[in-house]
Amino acid sequence: MISELKKITEQKMLKSLEALKNDLGKVRTGRAHTGLLDHVMVDYYGNPTPIAQVANVTLLDARTLGVQPWEKNMVAKVEKAIRDSDLGLNPASMGDVVRVPMPMLTEERRKDLIKVVRGEAENARVAIRNLRRDANTSLKEALKAKEIPEDDERRTQDDIQKLTDKYIGEADKLLAQKEQELMQV
Repeated sequence: MISELKKITEQKMLKSLEALKNDLGKVRTGRAHTGLLDHVMVDYYGNPTPIAQVANVTLLDARTLGVQPWEKNMVAKVEKAIRDSDLGLNPASMGDVVRVPMPMLTEERRKDLIKVVRGEAENARVAIRNLRRDANTSLKEALKAKEIPEDDERRTQDDIQKLTDKYIGEADKLLAQKEQELMQV
């Protein structure tokens, strides 16, 4: 029971960290990377479809993405989907390729993005702490029901605290990397 509780708690903490990585990946840094368009959905014959399933996304240079739809009639739809996304990008089609230039970020915009990133990291930390609380509550209930001895309960609480510290540290590292990335001109 105890090992299963630790395993489940660690898996959930790992998922929280993965969600943070995903959220941080969506924040634009002014530099182009192909993962930026991952969550953009294109209307593909009436079905919302991820852009990667209808087009090839490549880096044309450090500040420009190239999106080449596999079907010629999808160029306008891909361009519209990128323009309508919450990324604030302005794509332009050139023949059968959609060019997506990354605009320069102003100092003020960088600071705003850092606030957003810090908020995302804090949400991840809160989620990890909530998982710790839930695990400790389960341990206390098991102790009350005399399913586990008191020594095991304390030892497991210490282990769960170590897991919590580890994953909060990982979240802080991700935040520091993203802040550094955002402040680079």
